[in-house]
Amino acid sequence: MDLRNVAIIAHVDHGKTTLVDELLKQSGAFRENQAVAERAMDSNELERERGITIFAKPTSVEWKGTRINIVDTPGHADFGGEVERILSMVDGVVLLVDAAEGPMPQTKFVTSKALALGLRPIVVLNKVDKPDAEPDRALDECFDLFANLDADEDQLDFPHLYASGRSGWADPELDGPRKDLSALFNLIVNHVPAPRQITRQDDDFRMLATTLGADPFVGRVLTGRVESGTLRVGATVQALSRIGQKIEQFRVTKIQAFRGLAQQDIDEAQAGDIVSIAGMSKATVADTICALAVDEPLDAQPIDPPTITVTFGINDSPLAGRDGKKVQSRVIRERLMKEAESNVAIKVADTPGGEAFEVSGRGELQMGVLIENMRREGFELSISRPQVIMREENGALMEPVEEATIDVDDDYSGAVIEKLTGARKGELVEMRPAGAGKTRIIAHVPSRGLIGYHGEFLTDTRGTGVLNRVFHGWTPHKGPIPGRRAGVLISMENGEAVAYALWNLEDRGRMFLGAQAPVYTGMIIGEHSRDNDLEVNPLKGKKLTNVRASGSDEAVRLTTPVTMSLEEAIAYINDDELVEVTPNAIRLRKRYLDPHERKRAAKAS
Repeated sequence: MDLRNVAIIAHVDHGKTTLVDELLKQSGAFRENQAVAERAMDSNELERERGITIFAKPTSVEWKGTRINIVDTPGHADFGGEVERILSMVDGVVLLVDAAEGPMPQTKFVTSKALALGLRPIVVLNKVDKPDAEPDRALDECFDLFANLDADEDQLDFPHLYASGRSGWADPELDGPRKDLSALFNLIVNHVPAPRQITRQDDDFRMLATTLGADPFVGRVLTGRVESGTLRVGATVQALSRIGQKIEQFRVTKIQAFRGLAQQDIDEAQAGDIVSIAGMSKATVADTICALAVDEPLDAQPIDPPTITVTFGINDSPLAGRDGKKVQSRVIRERLMKEAESNVAIKVADTPGGEAFEVSGRGELQMGVLIENMRREGFELSISRPQVIMREENGALMEPVEEATIDVDDDYSGAVIEKLTGARKGELVEMRPAGAGKTRIIAHVPSRGLIGYHGEFLTDTRGTGVLNRVFHGWTPHKGPIPGRRAGVLISMENGEAVAYALWNLEDRGRMFLGAQAPVYTGMIIGEHSRDNDLEVNPLKGKKLTNVRASGSDEAVRLTTPVTMSLEEAIAYINDDELVEVTPNAIRLRKRYLDPHERKRAAKAS
């Protein structure tokens, strides 16, 4: 059977996974009466909750005698490591672009990787049936994007389709019949080249491992594309590292191919197909699985380095161990090392004391997803504020800069520009009308300036603004950037918060918790209305007397407390604060719980 390997890439919420749903349905991958969940490829629990794709996942469909292996990729740049790995498995890409929004930052990030590998793109202008769609403008912007990314002549001469993924149609013309996706299927078969096989005289088996998984019955499972030769169940193969060092020799116990949403056991894998194999104990991502006669590994694409680092430590608060069972540093280290093995975009390093670990990654969202997965597994952690990774070039200190693309209502554009180009040291690159009363702002802002900015941005734009960011490059260090301006309210007692005490503290600022919530000395219970920290007593009850009078005993009515998500809490804290994460709670606290230690640390700094 003819093979085509293609990846679908797009910005967040441009409709990748919804389009894959329709491709699976119209290719006959489902029975006529089969019940299938919406966004079937988003199989992970967090993916379905957040509505985003986090992990790259392959599937396959058959179309008129051709098997098409499709890889659904994440749209957010924080998960770019997933995309960089799987692009080596495909021979073409389908670039999905919202006809109203046009190419966005994450689109630019992934497309640059695909074009650098020489992959031939197909542009699909999605959601053209929306009232604010401008497909002609979006198509022109795609061409400009390709030109800016140094695409060659073949890549610039890309075919395009107009589509609606939710309605399940794609046509070469905007006023086409709008019936089905057959035009997209045919274009993939005719435009994407068949898999390129590595030609060797002996034609031995070779496969580059791109993703690592685990199966409770067969153990480690590696997925990749067979580059040359064939592989049969029971064959003895070896694993080579990137530098050609032999890691292990093992017998292949299982080979699985992707067929629709399921994986099917097969006896033999052919060159060009994407398969998963089991039987190894040490081989991992970026290793070459090959025949015993092979002594040269396949080239693995370099992965962009991490840009931020977060310290993961044990939870040493007075409430430690009440919610989670995994609280020891040894268990936390094992889990982080396991994550770093399967996710090549994450690096883990021990700190001098051995009680905490520095985890480096692409962004706050990637760190947030890792922490959320760990807390659901029963871990308790203390998390520090993200720190940007600097580097030196020719004796000068360099810091990462991100390209922020912002869509806001015209009324709020001034406040946004003032914040970004003022204290946060950003540079305005472009500002233009985006239609429907909105303005598009593009700015280059130091990564340090964007940490913790999102909450402030939503406040400034009354929740209507959209902020997208992607790594742009390196620039000389721009000097100090102020952090959070407001101070915090710190508990000076251990116990349960009293409604009367919180009611009296509402004049001091906004609360992060309600009555009966457990508190301890050094825990942050609210934000101070001024710029200094204030120690308060949330346990102080009302003094009772035997005198009763009208109006003196009215019920206390508390303002609803501010509830932060995990990412918001991590971005909110300062350098001397931590986020305490347990399976059931997210709390903020000072790094030093004892007030005397806090004063000594403040003097030392």
